[in-house]
Amino acid sequence: MPMDTLPQDYHYRVIARALAEIDGPGGQALSLDDLAARLKMSPAHFQRVFSAWVGVSPKRYQQYLTLDHARRLLADRFTVLDAALETGLSGSGRLHDLFVKWEAMSPGDYAQGGAGLAISYGWFPSPFGEVLAMGTARGLCGLAFAEDCGRAAALADLTGRWPHATYQEDPARIAPWVGAAFGAGGEAQLFLIGAPFQIKVWEALLRIPSGQVTTYSELARVTGHPQAVRAVGTAVGRNPISWLIPCHRALRKSGGLGGYHWGLPVKRAMLAWEAARADTRAA
Repeated sequence: MPMDTLPQDYHYRVIARALAEIDGPGGQALSLDDLAARLKMSPAHFQRVFSAWVGVSPKRYQQYLTLDHARRLLADRFTVLDAALETGLSGSGRLHDLFVKWEAMSPGDYAQGGAGLAISYGWFPSPFGEVLAMGTARGLCGLAFAEDCGRAAALADLTGRWPHATYQEDPARIAPWVGAAFGAGGEAQLFLIGAPFQIKVWEALLRIPSGQVTTYSELARVTGHPQAVRAVGTAVGRNPISWLIPCHRALRKSGGLGGYHWGLPVKRAMLAWEAARADTRAA
């Protein structure tokens, strides 16, 4: 299969294996030849996979995958979020830089556990492994990354959030939104299904630019509950639309990654991917 036709999730599996090697005993940087040999790939092919996935060399990319990268992000690219959020919980907002349009379910509808909702779903390749996408007629309501937990767990996780909805496997219906989510053009429309406090936290997450990060305590501040850092962390963890609602950009105040619902390797890969692309654009 030619290099330019390889699916994105193949690239991510290579990156995930590389991350495991980089995190191995010793923690030292590995040369292109050493890393390629450990992955049982030729150096030239390995270099092409990296370039196709993120646009930088394996040597440069290792700097983004190191365990202290989150601390450097926090020191250099911390975003102070505006406390006056621009839209209300039941309103609609457009993020011009992400080409994302979103609206939220009303609290009363949320309390019904998805009753009356028809949700289509399907499996798609992505830059971070296979993704389970779900959507209503009003937009994507779920993105789950299955690389770490597996398909069955990802499906059970999302369907368990809205137990009274009806589900139908129909990837074609939501494919344009999924394509837009991962850079294929068009607009990714979102339908946020959550409790009012959760949606307020998710709205704040939507305001974090790609390549930048914030802290759980900053999220607590902008939602008007500065002491509710633990509750904010729970809301971040319950974000059903990973990647587009960028919960991976929330870090601990110490610079630690914190948790990630779909696995810390995925979170680290997302942060590294965004930081590398941001640096490439700046250069």
